[in-house]
Amino acid sequence: MATNRRQFIKKSVLGTAAVPLMINHIPSETSPEIEERYKKLDEIASKPVFKQELFSDPVIIASLELLRYEDSFLCRVRSKDGAEGISVSNNDQMKSLYPVFVHRLQPYFIGKDARKLEKLLDEVYVYQSNYKLQGLALWIPLATIEFAILDLFGRMSSKPIGDLIGSVKNREIAVYQANNYRGKTAEESIVRIKKNVEETQAKALKFKVGGRMSNNADDPPGRTEKLIPLIRKTFGDKMVVYADSNGSYDAKEAIRIGKLLEEYRFDFYEEPTPFDWYEETRQVADALTIPIAGGEQEPSLHSFRWLIANDALQIIQPDIFYFGGMIRSMKVARMAEAFGKACTPHISGNGIGYLYMMHFVSAVSNAGPFHEFKGFNKELPYECKTSKLDSDGGVVTVPSGPGLGIEIDPDYISKHKIVKA
Repeated sequence: MATNRRQFIKKSVLGTAAVPLMINHIPSETSPEIEERYKKLDEIASKPVFKQELFSDPVIIASLELLRYEDSFLCRVRSKDGAEGISVSNNDQMKSLYPVFVHRLQPYFIGKDARKLEKLLDEVYVYQSNYKLQGLALWIPLATIEFAILDLFGRMSSKPIGDLIGSVKNREIAVYQANNYRGKTAEESIVRIKKNVEETQAKALKFKVGGRMSNNADDPPGRTEKLIPLIRKTFGDKMVVYADSNGSYDAKEAIRIGKLLEEYRFDFYEEPTPFDWYEETRQVADALTIPIAGGEQEPSLHSFRWLIANDALQIIQPDIFYFGGMIRSMKVARMAEAFGKACTPHISGNGIGYLYMMHFVSAVSNAGPFHEFKGFNKELPYECKTSKLDSDGGVVTVPSGPGLGIEIDPDYISKHKIVKA
């Protein structure tokens, strides 16, 4: 790997028994060096994340409900002692996945001691052979449950979520403005990207290259090679710029585009090849000096282990919903930190996915310098007493109140009805 890429990773880091998973089919490495890396990563992954020691008495789950109002989904968990936590799901996906929540996950948690959260996450994976659903189908409903339980514990202890999965280190999060204007010309795209950046005053941005899982096709043809120099010309040398291919290229074309990104001094190159093309991703990383980012679509802790140990990625991007929650994602962040890699999580969810991301990043020692932002939710009615939850010069303050740090309007919650099995 090129030396200047290692230096970039070090500069981008702000601070300095594993869950059983179905193993994807990826090539194995047998060199002593790789085996030593695997051993180190396994030790890190086996260490607990949730601070169970903060809670001395059992917290028995009395009810765990999925609530729905139109296409809005909330999860509400209550303990036998009357404690309550709530989460907002990834609504776009839960429209399809709510049967998994109700039939495959919800029954398992009732009557369990929520303090054993990490053990419960292990066991529910095997319960009713849920491991066969690994991917968004399982992890999004499970993340929704985890977030509600973490909110419950945060309210019980008067601590923000970050202090339950580590310790809060980053109280302010600098954002990068993400966008997706595929289908528009380079000239049309730049107008829209500029408008987005002006709205948040972000000091970093991410734009799309290629056509998204498109077998080397551009959308429209010629857009990428016009847009790359136009981005740098428009925003100047001080703007931090990331490029996202969404798996548009094979290795050869990804390298060609990557060299163009290097020419214009961009700061990372996300998913240059399809997300499950592990060897090809490593080939691209080996051929370029620009850091390679990925992990948005990755469902497997074991596969992250391979990607980190084999240096296929330099920026690690678990999605807090897609990967099954903050606890699993924190294991990945710790694994990345051990090898000098930054963690810059992907966000999803049209509700308050950015807020879950910020609480997670607040506790990540090796958080990257900028984190994904796609716009604030203007539809969910809530109050936050400890943060404006708005971008101030490209920086957002993480709520410091208990749990998630917001109070959702009770009248809005009451519109939701329990989703039945």
